[in-house]
Order: sequence, then structure tokens, then C-alpha cells
Amino acid sequence: MKILAVDDDDSIRELLALQLTRHGYEVLTAVDGAEALAKAPQAEFILLDLMLPEIDGYEVCRRLKSDERTKEIPIIMLTAKAEEIDTVLGLELGADDYLAKPFSMRELLARIKAVKRRALPKPQENQLTISLGDLSMDFAAYTVKLKDKEISLTPKEYELLKLFLTHIGRAYSRDELLTRIWGYEYYGDTRTVDVHVRHLRSKLSASPEIANAIETVRGVGYRFQYEKSV
Repeated sequence: MKILAVDDDDSIRELLALQLTRHGYEVLTAVDGAEALAKAPQAEFILLDLMLPEIDGYEVCRRLKSDERTKEIPIIMLTAKAEEIDTVLGLELGADDYLAKPFSMRELLARIKAVKRRALPKPQENQLTISLGDLSMDFAAYTVKLKDKEISLTPKEYELLKLFLTHIGRAYSRDELLTRIWGYEYYGDTRTVDVHVRHLRSKLSASPEIANAIETVRGVGYRFQYEKSV
């Protein structure tokens, strides 16, 4: 697999290239946003630092996810920022995961493998459609409609909603959701789950009964509790 490592810090970029190559990956590097955008079509995976000169990582992510050539390439954001708003913005732009600096190589490798697993096609989903009140999900078309209007969800929001709808009433811990949706058990930050659930509720807010069906289970995590099915 060919990974594009984007970071303006020479030492970090060189370390990523060295370690990823040792683990069997082919590595491209970029020092800024412009170079990242130019090289991205050649990559199968992108590690993207957010604090880049001129064109920052947020804008790079937005452009990549808006481009037909690159929108399906998985992106892990690398950031020294700890504030939740920075993580939220990156995830909202379509990034698949984030990792705060400093991080261990072992953790990064686990995240890369987990994101790649989630990106694999799931043929069984192509035969299913679920309708529930104002909400409908078409797995073949990978679409979600609320009150007959299509809504835009990030990949993780989509997978969360699908899990909830196919397991109504089942409570999931944050760690279990990390394992099922993000694909890793030991390296996840449970704030990732909270961020996605909060934004999923917001996007479903046009139908309060659907949005409110995503319940917080105190001391556990979340569940989808809905009685009136159609």
C-alpha cells in the first residue's frame, strides 16, 4: 500500500517514512498542502498534518474529499492540537480518524490497519434497505433520507447509524463502538464516539423522534431506542 505522509516537520516526516517503509509500506512525502494535493492521486492512504503552511490540513482534506479522484482515499489527521473543536472540524470534513501528537508508531500502525479494514467493501450491505419513521437507509446506494430528503453523513456517522438501526434497543459501550466502527480496541479515544454521536443527532434533528432515539446510556454508552417502525 502506498501512503502519503504530509508534515512540514522534517524530523517527523522522515521518521514516518523510515518506520512505514520498515513495515512494508511504500511511502510518498509532502512538506505542505500544495504538494500534498499534487501527490494525493498517487496514494492509497494519507497521513495529514493539520498545521501546514499556506494551505492547511483542513483545506487539504476538504479538497481531497471533494475531488472524485481522491474522495475515497482514507485520511488520518495528525495534530498537536488537543482541543475538541479541531478534531470535530477535521472529522466533519471527511477525515477517517485522527491521532494527536506525540503518538507511538505502534498506535499509528494499528489505526492505519483499522481504517483500511473499514474501507473494504461489504457486499451484503448492497441488498438491504431500512425504513424507520421519517428515516430510510439504502445500503446499495449508500444514502440516508430524512423526511424524503437526502442528508449527508460522514462514513463513520453512516456506520454508527446503520449499527443502531440494525440493533434497536441494544446498548453499546463507547469502547465497543470504537471496536465495531473504528476497528481498534486499545488505542481509541472515546471522545471520538461522543463527537460523532453528537453530530449524528444534529443531522437528524429535523425529525426529533429519530434524533432523540439515539439515547445516552449513563455509565455505558449509547443505544437506539425506537418503538414505531414502518
